[in-house]
Amino acid sequence: MKRFPQDWVKGLAHVLYHIVVVALSAAFALSLPLTTAFMARNILKYWSFIENDKLFLVSVEMALAILLVLFSNHIRRSWKDRRLSNMARATGLVYMTATKGFYARKRIRKLKERQGIARDVMVIGSTGFRTFVNPKGELHHVIQNCREAKVMLLNPDSEGATVRAKSILNPEITPERLGEQIRKSIRFLKELRAVQKNIQLKLYPDTPFLKLSILGDYLWIQHYHAGLDVQMMPKFVFKHDQNPGSLYIPFYEYFLMRWNHPHLPEYDLNADELVYRDTAGNELRREKFNQTDH
Repeated sequence: MKRFPQDWVKGLAHVLYHIVVVALSAAFALSLPLTTAFMARNILKYWSFIENDKLFLVSVEMALAILLVLFSNHIRRSWKDRRLSNMARATGLVYMTATKGFYARKRIRKLKERQGIARDVMVIGSTGFRTFVNPKGELHHVIQNCREAKVMLLNPDSEGATVRAKSILNPEITPERLGEQIRKSIRFLKELRAVQKNIQLKLYPDTPFLKLSILGDYLWIQHYHAGLDVQMMPKFVFKHDQNPGSLYIPFYEYFLMRWNHPHLPEYDLNADELVYRDTAGNELRREKFNQTDH
């Protein structure tokens, strides 16, 4: 019942739109004979003055030539854009955007909320702090309202964390700062787990390669470029469909391959321990994780 007024307004607007289109079409059709006759009289009248004016004729020829060049360039550009569009569609690419600017970040956050809330969420990141801990993060609301979340973050005590921090030219990014952000992300996930959220966390030791967010049928991906903040890199969005050539499938399989790797420990959010398992999923050993900042 709450949607009835909105549906009624939309229906009325739809009817009014068709009425306006029909009225404009009828007016154009009725005025066409008068318009044609007026143009014919004036063209014949002015043509007698300009048919022997060489300067005018040359100007017209030049103008027509310029218009022809512009039109041909437009056709060629449209054909090229259409070809690129078909290529992107064949790979499953549905969106690409830069992350710079307030409005771009806001649009990205809204898209991710629409795609991820009440869905299964899978994330590979470095610290996760700006992604879902920060209230303005793109997945802050998503990960609190998803059905299930599988998250992979960088192990703050690993060599990969040190290499990543030192590769960024920003002097504020240090291994200690990176480790602090990761531990804050872990505490955030622990709080979600405490309220019965289905959250799983794993820590990987190698240098970050791809930032990956799988939100239902949509997959967002960025590249961790050496020496650059990942926020400066463009984001590519792929959609899962029936197209066998879509890149959604290999990226999805990449996530599963990393998630199921036997050397990647699972973080026990209740006991603050790293759990190592064999290929069959049997627990081999546990290690206490240091939750205090160095």
